[in-house]
Amino acid sequence: MKKILFAFVFVLGSFAAAQAQSGIGIRGGANFSNLDGDLKNESRYENKVGFHGGLTFGIPVVENFFFVQPELLYSTKGFKYEDNEIDVPGLGNLEREGKMNYNYIDVPVLAKIKAGPIYFEAGPQASYLLSVNNKTTEKLDGEPYSSSTKERDIDGLKRFEIGYAAGIGFATNSGISLGVRYNGSLTDFVDKNPEEYFEGDLTNARHSTIMATIGFTFNR
Repeated sequence: MKKILFAFVFVLGSFAAAQAQSGIGIRGGANFSNLDGDLKNESRYENKVGFHGGLTFGIPVVENFFFVQPELLYSTKGFKYEDNEIDVPGLGNLEREGKMNYNYIDVPVLAKIKAGPIYFEAGPQASYLLSVNNKTTEKLDGEPYSSSTKERDIDGLKRFEIGYAAGIGFATNSGISLGVRYNGSLTDFVDKNPEEYFEGDLTNARHSTIMATIGFTFNR
C-alpha cells in the first residue's frame, strides 16, 4: 500500500507538471478536528485546532470551468481531551489539559467547478499516518506551569485511510483563493485499540476535519 500511494503521488505530480496550462499552487491554513463514529463517551472529546499546508495541481478539463485538482498536503488532525483539575497540597490547584495530534500526508483528488469567482470541489482522499504525539499543558492557580509533548507508538493504528473532501471557496484573477473544506474518513483509524488507550473507546473512531484554507495558484 505504501508503494502504491507514493507511486500515485509521483504520477499525479508528473502529469500536472507536464501540463502547459496547469495551475501549480500552494495551500495552507487551519484545521478544526475531532472524532466521528461509534464512540462510547462523545463528550470526552473536544475540537482541536491544527494546521495544513502543501501543493496543489489544477488541471483544466474545460477551460475556466471544470478542473481536476490533485493535492499533496501535510495535515494535523486529532482531538482535545477532557481537562483535569487536582488540588496539590502545598502548591495549589493544578489544571491539566491535553490533545492528541495525528500527523498525516493527505492526497485528495478533487473535481473542481468554477462559477465566476466561486468554486465548488469534491472528491476522494487517501491519507498516510506519519506520527502521533500527545501534548499536555499544566497551569498552577491559573498560571502556566509546564508543557510537554510525547511521541506515541503508532502500533495498533492504521497507516492508511480512505476518505473524501468537499468544499466551497472564492478565487481571484490574481491567483489568490479562500475556502472552507470538510474532510471525512470512510475507515476507522484504529486497528487494535488497547484498553489503556482511552479505555478502548477509539475502536470505531474516524477523523473529522474542517479546513479553513488560503491558497495561491501560479501559471495563470
